[in-house]
Amino acid sequence: MKDALIVGKEVFELPEKDKEKFYSVDPKQNCGFKTSIDYNNEKVHYWRDNFRHPCHPVEDHIHRWPSNPPRYREVFGRYSIEVRKLGLQILDLICEGLGLESGYFREGLSQNQLMSINHYPACPDPSLVLGLPKHGDPFLLTLLNQGEVSGLQVLKDQQWLSVEPLPNAFVVNINHLLQIISNGKLKSADHRVVASSVERTTVVSFIQPGIDSCIEPAKSLVNESSNPPLYKSFTFSDFMTTYTTALFEGKDELEHYMIIPSQAS
Repeated sequence: MKDALIVGKEVFELPEKDKEKFYSVDPKQNCGFKTSIDYNNEKVHYWRDNFRHPCHPVEDHIHRWPSNPPRYREVFGRYSIEVRKLGLQILDLICEGLGLESGYFREGLSQNQLMSINHYPACPDPSLVLGLPKHGDPFLLTLLNQGEVSGLQVLKDQQWLSVEPLPNAFVVNINHLLQIISNGKLKSADHRVVASSVERTTVVSFIQPGIDSCIEPAKSLVNESSNPPLYKSFTFSDFMTTYTTALFEGKDELEHYMIIPSQAS
């Protein structure tokens, strides 16, 4: 965990000539530096640099990862494998807790894994910006290695509460898709990141479905009489399109897929 934070920070300290090959404005480019900055339309400016890439299976993707910093492929190759094991173990326990058949979240629903490294530079006036806006993660499960500097806040009872870092511990977020599959028994965590006068680097691993996977409330958790489905069925690719639009417009990312009583009847 410590090596991932150290090497992750080194990515953003590389000379521009080393970083420029990974810059792209193509949303389909899945390995590289990303930005959500839109100064013409955003109400609050976001104070974050981000580098992300797919990482499962490692052997299918590692050749596209940076060769500089020198230890990047070694450290993140090992880290992504171990953090995926942990994520799948947590999903198995959630599966047991919900009463789903063993292995429900394996295979298609956890087919892919995305590594996302965030760097929040020291900000001269944190009151003017946000690291990230209010949102819920659009995948299945998030494992956040947030280091020693605070910045993450979670929304509870309409109040923002700081999630203070614990040494050698992950923050685990329930994501939108897990809320839908559980038919609302589990709740996706709305959260944001605030800027700080101290720089901060975090390493995030997302477990996500295959792009064409069908997402819907688990059939064993719903019945029409006492526990009807709260969400429609859809593909993960469709969801990511509507999620991005809703996030940009400041709308509820799940509203499009909710079933209201009049629709159900």
